[in-house]
Amino acid sequence: MKTLGYRLRAEWQPCSRVLIAWPHADTDWRPWLDELDLFYCELAARILPRARLLIVCRDAGHRRHVLDLLTRQRLPLQRIELFPVRCDDTWVRDYGPLSLEDDHGRRRLLDFRFNGWGGKYPSERDDGISAALARLGAFDPVPMGFSDLVLEGGALETDGAGTLLATRRSVVDRHRNPGLDQAAIEARLSRELGLVRFHWLDHGGLSGDDTDGHIDTLARFADPGTLVYVTARPGDPDALGLERMARELAGLRQRDGRPYRLSPLPAPAPVHDADGRRLPASYANFLILGDAVLAPVYGDPADGRACAVLASCFPGREIVPIDCRPLIRQNGSLHCATMQIA
Repeated sequence: MKTLGYRLRAEWQPCSRVLIAWPHADTDWRPWLDELDLFYCELAARILPRARLLIVCRDAGHRRHVLDLLTRQRLPLQRIELFPVRCDDTWVRDYGPLSLEDDHGRRRLLDFRFNGWGGKYPSERDDGISAALARLGAFDPVPMGFSDLVLEGGALETDGAGTLLATRRSVVDRHRNPGLDQAAIEARLSRELGLVRFHWLDHGGLSGDDTDGHIDTLARFADPGTLVYVTARPGDPDALGLERMARELAGLRQRDGRPYRLSPLPAPAPVHDADGRRLPASYANFLILGDAVLAPVYGDPADGRACAVLASCFPGREIVPIDCRPLIRQNGSLHCATMQIA
């Protein structure tokens, strides 16, 4: 399949900016806004030494509120840009633009359609955020193109050399792209993202997940030859599916025919909300950023073991734990709430 010469970038490649959307009273975060303000201030503090920060705010008043919070935290405001653009939710990983690069180092962004994870939630505002930000100059000087394919960033993992790792059900889905079968989806991904090898997983999932099994909660590339993946505690309802996923990962091969090096992550104890609903806490939802890996933790004894696994997978990078218990309340974690921009 001939491509346009641009490929989806691996997350460990350098990025200049990170996009986040600050929670506000028109989102489901309303009951916990004070706590989320503190969390997002910490997140900003961890990102800013390594990248500039683009922040989506609800409106001018909310922009002033966020700016005041950041000022009081004494964060470097010269590295922050705030844009008043309304959003439905804060999961920018799934509606932010994807970063591509060609063999000459030229970069571009590509904005896909977003329909609320197959029509589960309102999405009209989120679907238009990338275009609105582009009009405001947020991504300059990197140009941005548009695709009519429904696709979420959290559903995609790549080695930066044209290999895709994904769960089949979160990409090849009649609720996202009716009428397109796997062959048609692969052809589009080859043409638009330069993907030429497809590792589709059919097993594995986390209780409480509402994304149809986004790969960024399950298994991630640490480098072109290493996959780090989640496990479950014995007797957990998720255990059988994750064991089958581990066997699928063991059967995958690199370009040269060798198996991938596999690094299992421990599982935190089940995390529940106030109503007893299981939440999809995952140590795989980390963000690779410059010389660091920002790692989600959950106040669990397994936090330290998970960070140790990540340290072994990312030698030379600092592992920076961030308590994501406030964030997991709405079914997402650290990677879901961020999007690196080329």
